[in-house]
Amino acid sequence: MKQIVARAWKLMRGPLQWRVLWFAHAKFMVGVTGVVRNEAGEVLLLKHRMWPADRPWGLPTGYAVKGEEFPMTVVREVREETGLVVVPGRLVQVTSGYRLRVEIAYEALHVGGTLKIDSFEILEAQWFSPDTLPEGLQESHVQLIKSAPTP
Repeated sequence: MKQIVARAWKLMRGPLQWRVLWFAHAKFMVGVTGVVRNEAGEVLLLKHRMWPADRPWGLPTGYAVKGEEFPMTVVREVREETGLVVVPGRLVQVTSGYRLRVEIAYEALHVGGTLKIDSFEILEAQWFSPDTLPEGLQESHVQLIKSAPTP
């Protein structure tokens, strides 16, 4: 039986194989977070409107769109939420094990733009020293800040 399945798989080739794999495997959303720093080493934190009231502060984050390279998700999300321009850096963390999503975090460097927050999602945006982070910061984001060293 295994030989028949293997032979059939080899005969399918290309797009048909991809369709079979698509239907047979789990689908995930990809959440992408940016540990954005300025030249002074401060980290950009956003006070999110839709997050829990006791933990509203966090790093810029959002979901990748179909076909988007994950580092570019950071660039897009920061621009959409704050108007700032960033250059993505190294991969900091990949976290799996969630039911419907995978979380990815990248370093990013602020290189320009004018701060103009998206008031639908964001209440406030501020630069913080890694040593003086605000109350109500997501604990997972504290860990990301600590694991992405200051340039």
